[in-house]
Amino acid sequence: MVKNILSIVLAIFLLIPVAFFCGAARAQESKKKHHLPTLKTDTIKAPAFRFRTVVIDAGHGGKDPGAHGAYAKEKNVALAIAKKLKIVLQQQLPTLHVVMTRSTDNFVELHRRDEIAAENKGDLFISIHCNSSPQKVSSDHGVLLLVYGYHRKEEQLEAIQENSAVYLEKDYQKKYSGYGANDAINTIVLSAFQQKFRKQCIRFADLVNKEFKNTDGRYSLGVREQGVLVLQQSAMPAVLIETGYINNPKDEEYLSSDDGQDAIVQSITRAVKKYKTELETQP
Repeated sequence: MVKNILSIVLAIFLLIPVAFFCGAARAQESKKKHHLPTLKTDTIKAPAFRFRTVVIDAGHGGKDPGAHGAYAKEKNVALAIAKKLKIVLQQQLPTLHVVMTRSTDNFVELHRRDEIAAENKGDLFISIHCNSSPQKVSSDHGVLLLVYGYHRKEEQLEAIQENSAVYLEKDYQKKYSGYGANDAINTIVLSAFQQKFRKQCIRFADLVNKEFKNTDGRYSLGVREQGVLVLQQSAMPAVLIETGYINNPKDEEYLSSDDGQDAIVQSITRAVKKYKTELETQP
């Protein structure tokens, strides 16, 4: 009897550690189940848009002098401003790729300018020009920003003037879908690309316009939509900047001077910086 009691007690003492360790193991397992690490939600976002390339188009060139004043030619003024703009953009925005449609006094067909922009995957096309009026000496003055769009016939005068370079090209009828002096207004249509980028075009033009007016104190004729072919065929936001009236004596002096050209370049550069920041930070 005593032996049986001793055997039972011994068995109990032997089973207690086993039960203890099994219970501890189950408790630890239960603790793990109730305290699983919280999985973080996927925070990967689509990469932000990067503004990488600006295409600078110096209007006219070579056999196409553009407008002229008493001594200055549009093609020369446009090229001088364009070359300075490239240098300043590269200095102030070193990560930006800057392409020029022409860097010498050569004639570049309008469709080729847009091809250069497309080949370099431009994010913005800036065409530099000088304005003029029919009079030999103009009383008109100031800057004007053009984006591509529809307008009534009386509002197409500046567009036709800028498009006149088409007639110096071979087979221009084929390249520009029947563009001609008599049907220019009817054949200029708003391209799908420019419809897509219309808001960006107007936004950049507004930024440049404000810099000219508010910082440089220039008189401005504002932002207008016109049927300019070099803008029509651009597959990216594009703005044509009429930097002043070359046949207005004061504007001609300003456009021909280093101080005037430098001020124009700085205004455009400030606008590019703001435009770039807006595009890269928008949701």
